Amino acid sequence: MMRSLYSGVSGLKTHQTKMDVIGNNIANVNTTAFKSQSITFSELMYQTTQAASGANAQTGKAGTNARQIGLGVKSGAITASVETPGSSQSTGNPFDIKLTGNSFFIVSDGSSNYFTRDGSFYVDGQGNLAMSSNGYTVRGWGVDDGKIVRDTVGPLRIMGSDNMTYPPEATTKAHVSGIVDKNDASVSTEAGKIISISFFDNRGYSYTAKLSMKATATEGQYTVELADILDVDGNEIDKTNIKLGSVRNVAESKTLSLANGCSVNGTTLTYLDESGQNQTMDLSGNLTAEQKQILAESYGFTSYDEMAKLYVTGADGTVTTLGAHLDGGTFAQVINQADGSIVTDGKQITGGIIQYNTATGEIWSVNGLTNNLNLVLDFGDQPGSAFENITIDFSASSNYNNNKTSTISGDYGDLDGNGTGRKLGEMTGISIQTDGMIYAAYDNGMTKLLGQIAVASFANPSGLQKEGDNLYSATLNSGQFDGIGMDVTSDGGYMTTGVLEMSNVDLSSEFTEMITTQRGFQANSRIITVSDTLLEELVNLKR
Repeated sequence: MMRSLYSGVSGLKTHQTKMDVIGNNIANVNTTAFKSQSITFSELMYQTTQAASGANAQTGKAGTNARQIGLGVKSGAITASVETPGSSQSTGNPFDIKLTGNSFFIVSDGSSNYFTRDGSFYVDGQGNLAMSSNGYTVRGWGVDDGKIVRDTVGPLRIMGSDNMTYPPEATTKAHVSGIVDKNDASVSTEAGKIISISFFDNRGYSYTAKLSMKATATEGQYTVELADILDVDGNEIDKTNIKLGSVRNVAESKTLSLANGCSVNGTTLTYLDESGQNQTMDLSGNLTAEQKQILAESYGFTSYDEMAKLYVTGADGTVTTLGAHLDGGTFAQVINQADGSIVTDGKQITGGIIQYNTATGEIWSVNGLTNNLNLVLDFGDQPGSAFENITIDFSASSNYNNNKTSTISGDYGDLDGNGTGRKLGEMTGISIQTDGMIYAAYDNGMTKLLGQIAVASFANPSGLQKEGDNLYSATLNSGQFDGIGMDVTSDGGYMTTGVLEMSNVDLSSEFTEMITTQRGFQANSRIITVSDTLLEELVNLKR
């Protein structure tokens, strides 16, 4: 009689435990990445009143089964459905990550590693990727020389001070592309067709090199010279030690005539000043920059530098520029004293000579070379200089009819985008790839690998021990964590950002289990009630 009472009590206890499990499941129906649990029952024990006996062949008596009376029920196992994924919930937060597969994120409180499916992360005040709920840091692998180092997992400090900016780099390559039309008026002017190329120095400061392209007397031939270099504010920088290409002589006969009101007598130049009064200048002495400009204007030039590049060839074949004659006091020797005119044989430039194929319009050579269509902007070997030499590629330029309009232009970087240089980059965003790789984007167009989120995998995920806060810890039955982790894609899994894994609790199943649990509890309570009635009848026998 007492056995049935205690069996009923054990039934009540186990069904109460099952109800506790169901209640916990329903309570966590909206908990991120919660894994529902289920409970199974097993028999408690049996009292054997008679052991089983075997058959007797001699007497012909058959064997009998054992007589056993059960003593109730107990909880068999409580199992979490860890490998059953929950539905996806879109959040739009780039640091919310859903894991697909059977792996777990690795997090740490600073002393122990834990595991979770809850990918609700944020970046803390130290720049570490951490869990939003408890601040535990997400673990992963760091970067060395741009490559992931798969070693013992550590915190992912993705927004540390060293990652907030991307270092600048000097431009080392540039290219010129487009059409130069021989009928474009600008290529025949003193200033020429200006080609602007932006570039950076090693400190990230931006500059613009202005190249002057001019047509020569030879069909399809153009000179390219460095006209100016301007900083970001439009100020000229000192070009004393900067040169483009090399010194080249371009043969081109030209007669320079004096402007109206100007004349030359021996070494004396007579010219009109701004008020229209005659003034004189001795050409045999050292002239100031202002006097040189007056001389150039007297011969129709707007810039003395352009006039100074013109040269005359001596009887012995020696080439001497007008600038050299003037500085050497021999300028009067090249002047026709009858009318003051000067006959020059060509122009000496520091730059390059571009020759286009007159039959096809395609570029043919640069400085006579057909296999090297580049010019080098050389900044010189100056101590402390932040500039790097820039190789300028002209191979993409051409010489075609374009309705008297030249489209030729320059840009930093070669035709493949290499050697562009860059300014200092400020971080503009962070993205997490499906394999857990974390990249930062910068406003100078660069990206940087910051690390990779590692995951852990277990032979028996259901053997993990729940620790609360959506955390699990490894046990002897789950398998141990090796401290290194694995790439999420190694077992076919992947990560999705802006999405969280929801609870996998199925309310319809839970309500059904609740009904059966309630009925089981009622039935066990009836056993106690009936057993009590029988005991009461037994007590009443003495009346």
